Amino acid sequence: MAEHTSSSITIEAAPAEVMGVIADFDRYPEWTGEVKEAEVLAKDDHGRAEQVRLLLDAGAIKDDHTLAYTWTGANEVSWSLVKSQMLRALDGSYRLAALGGGRTEVTYQLTVDVKIPMLGMIKRKAEKVIIDRALAGLKKRVESGHDGPETPADEAKKL
Repeated sequence: MAEHTSSSITIEAAPAEVMGVIADFDRYPEWTGEVKEAEVLAKDDHGRAEQVRLLLDAGAIKDDHTLAYTWTGANEVSWSLVKSQMLRALDGSYRLAALGGGRTEVTYQLTVDVKIPMLGMIKRKAEKVIIDRALAGLKKRVESGHDGPETPADEAKKL
């Protein structure tokens, strides 16, 4: 199996609330930064996304790819690459663990392989940046309790 990168963060919310944000692909462009479009292509019998097309713009990496999602219970989701212009592999997962007191530990694991030659050390660093940004964005989104896009009024309330 290919090497992967993993990181965890604690979020001040129950696992169900965290997973609700993770599963709401339509809103990814509002809080992830790199995802400019997200389109659910297929859903499972429980109404959860099975295939999602994502348009990614992460500076040097711009890609239109499709991921297949597998939901394990209420606290884990994993994905793998179906098709991509730039990537050979994109496998990852979110695992949620209740910590009590309305807190959740979120562990994000990611393996990325690009079609262009790249040193393993550089790939791991890119994975770490992706993970850290995703976890920080998820934490901010969940803890803000914000259900829609940020507005100037929302920003003013924070001051």
